[in-house]
Amino acid sequence: MVEWIKVGGSGWLTDLVGLGALTSLVPRQVLDEAIELHGCREERVRKLPAHVVVYLLMALCLFADDDDEEVAEKLTGLLAAMPGSQWEPPTRGAVTQARQRLGAEVVREVFERVARPAATPATAGAWLGRWRFMAIDGFTLDLPDTAANLAEFPHDSAGGTRPCTRRPGSWPSASAPRTRSSRRTCRAAGSEQTLAYSLYGRLTPEMLLTADRGFYSFSAWQYASSTGAQLLWRVQAGLHPYWLEDLEDGSWLAVITKPTKLRSDQKDRLRENARLGRDLDPDQAVIVRVVDYTVPDRKGDHIRLITTILDPTEATAQQLAACYHERWEAETGFAQLKIHLRGPGRILRSRTPDLVRQEIWAYLLTLGPGHPDLHRRHRSRSRSRPDHVLATLRIVRRSVTDRAAFPP
Repeated sequence: MVEWIKVGGSGWLTDLVGLGALTSLVPRQVLDEAIELHGCREERVRKLPAHVVVYLLMALCLFADDDDEEVAEKLTGLLAAMPGSQWEPPTRGAVTQARQRLGAEVVREVFERVARPAATPATAGAWLGRWRFMAIDGFTLDLPDTAANLAEFPHDSAGGTRPCTRRPGSWPSASAPRTRSSRRTCRAAGSEQTLAYSLYGRLTPEMLLTADRGFYSFSAWQYASSTGAQLLWRVQAGLHPYWLEDLEDGSWLAVITKPTKLRSDQKDRLRENARLGRDLDPDQAVIVRVVDYTVPDRKGDHIRLITTILDPTEATAQQLAACYHERWEAETGFAQLKIHLRGPGRILRSRTPDLVRQEIWAYLLTLGPGHPDLHRRHRSRSRSRPDHVLATLRIVRRSVTDRAAFPP
């Protein structure tokens, strides 16, 4: 049982638990709303109530090298210093049980409520004209090789992949897990295209979405563009758009027809209609603008982009090419999670599929909402260009264990 104490009024001892610099960015009110929505409010007083478990999950992400008990001590240890308190940090078993009670959906709900685009209209490099520059990419995470994880994420004996069915949107940011043991490493079967498809419905007309060549398919392009967002995607060499018109900036207009279920004469008719400026059935053909160029420092690597921005006066070919190459920052963002926050080659803690999902959402919650504000704070104190990720992590980790930050 947790002691009842006075903290400027009545409250539980665990109401004092926060997450240092991240507490204001993931506030208690948001946690309580998500907990109520998913019916996870505890019926009796527990050492680890639901809101503390969310903060603990984020702390487990911040201190990936420490075991559960050490992290729980970092987060709650100062409660023992309260007058009259008999607080003892929770054990590893208690942490696991609390995580199981909470589940994954509460953490996902909190992420949905606090995650937001970081760029303002004044942010350099974040906009192309009136469009907010967006990027999508995928990454993998390594899981413990438990029976439960292997059953949920199928693999073959050679460590390859085989098809499996997964609820759309069950993995955030087009990420997919893979299981690892000393004998084999195997990846859950879930293509980037499939995972990304569940995110396209979140696009808005103010956005310009960039994507690498692994994401293109006719149906994905059709769905993503139907949201009103603009698209700028690299395509594979095997895609051959049908030429319609050269444009003054070196780009050209083309028509792409649906690759299947159309006879050659039907495709010819669609191309002719496009050439004559007639309306096309968007389920069968789309007009795109093509930008071709090579990158000298990559041995003349040929790159072909297609975009929904058909008018060169809104974005020139040179601007589009430059914009596309800024998408590498998405890969850098995932590297922040896999290398700086989690640690290179590190396996997730979770030994069951639901806790795996919970842990992934916790990593995204820890990495996502706090960094923009903390980056701005750090840059305001330095005229040089520091490694913002490492500097931010130092600030956050120090604030979690800072006695001076504990509420008086």
